[in-house]
Amino acid sequence: MGYFFTSGLFEGLFGFVFVLFIAIFIFTILRGLLQWNKNNHSPQLTVEAAIVSKRMAVSHHNGGAHGEHMSTSTSYYVTFQVESGDRMELSVRGKEYGLLAEGDYGRLTFQGTRYLGFQRKL
Repeated sequence: MGYFFTSGLFEGLFGFVFVLFIAIFIFTILRGLLQWNKNNHSPQLTVEAAIVSKRMAVSHHNGGAHGEHMSTSTSYYVTFQVESGDRMELSVRGKEYGLLAEGDYGRLTFQGTRYLGFQRKL
């Protein structure tokens, strides 16, 4: 009787974890689509801003059955401070990240949470 109980418990737990994984996957996709839609319906704004910080986030990914394939990806973020004192962190491409420096001042163009550009003032 103990074997059938633990076997049923394992199958139930496996089913629960599988459903939970699918639910998280669907939630992540929906959240991304909602943010994309919100950005598309937000006005494109250009404001005076200063770059107050920069950061990178490096992710490591193992692939294959025994982890024989490894890759990394890097995300780049810049924090801007607008004239009102509010700050916003926006994701930027690596090329843009390399061209921007802390302390730069200029005109930030964005749409929702989407970075569109920064023109440095001399």
